[in-house]
Amino acid sequence: MNSVVYPGTFDPVTNGHLDLMSRASRLFDNVIVAVAASTKKNPLLTLDERVQLIEESASHLPNIKVVGFSKLLAEFVQEQGANALIRGLRAVSDFEYEFQLADMNRRLAPGVESIFLTPANHLSYISSSLIREIASLGGDITEFVPPPVAAALKKKFTAADS
Repeated sequence: MNSVVYPGTFDPVTNGHLDLMSRASRLFDNVIVAVAASTKKNPLLTLDERVQLIEESASHLPNIKVVGFSKLLAEFVQEQGANALIRGLRAVSDFEYEFQLADMNRRLAPGVESIFLTPANHLSYISSSLIREIASLGGDITEFVPPPVAAALKKKFTAADS
């Protein structure tokens, strides 16, 4: 069985992320969505919240497993028995950074291939940071994120305003 890891912070998960999960689920037997703790990035949502939101949002994809992690990605991938990593590319500007990561991951885990996928054109401009900014200012994010995410962000920012 072929297993792939799709790593990210997913703070929050967007429709672009879900598009890549869906594509990966058609290409691989098992897709492990690896949610990075990323405490250095100071995420808005806790690791548990991010894992739960992805589980709810991707529940229609039967071969997806969501796991939080806080270690070196190459080590995590090997522990999971995966033979590939999925990375998303939204624009040419993403490529240089992702290429460097792929080279480093190849060095740290030689048996693991990096595969780049692009989201559907109508989703390529969506980023988690833009979603957080729009939501924090009370904007409508419902067309960019799954319903559980829109509700969670609305609740989080409404509570912050109180």
